[in-house]
Amino acid sequence: MIKQMCWLSSNGNNGNKVLHLRTQPNQAWQPYTAFPQYAAPDYQIPGGSQGWATYQKLRAQGWTLELSTQLHHTSGEQTRKSA
Repeated sequence: MIKQMCWLSSNGNNGNKVLHLRTQPNQAWQPYTAFPQYAAPDYQIPGGSQGWATYQKLRAQGWTLELSTQLHHTSGEQTRKSA
């Protein structure tokens, strides 16, 4: 199992970045809310980032952050750019 996180724009979220996770190398990125076993309750801060509390929790547990600039969207799925 891999433990990767990434901040990606989510449809219907006005272009704001939302934390996405994946646990398998070939798995599409999914919003953190799709992983209730890892998600932490969001902070109740107006305009706060969705997933920030989960990011802090998982970062402390050794999850790695992938840069969104290394990713692109293909057919609605996020995949890694070829080098």
